[in-house]
Amino acid sequence: MAVKNTETGEIHVGNKGGETGCGLDTSASHWKRSTEAITCDRNGCKN
Repeated sequence: MAVKNTETGEIHVGNKGGETGCGLDTSASHWKRSTEAITCDRNGCKN
């Protein structure tokens, strides 16, 4: 599953209401579920 930060447009590995692969909290309203390709290059999202 992927989540998108609607403020930055960046797509991360993770689920809404949890954490991204790189450790960001996705409970805020600016995170949405996404089917787009992962764009985050940080450890945990890309590798």
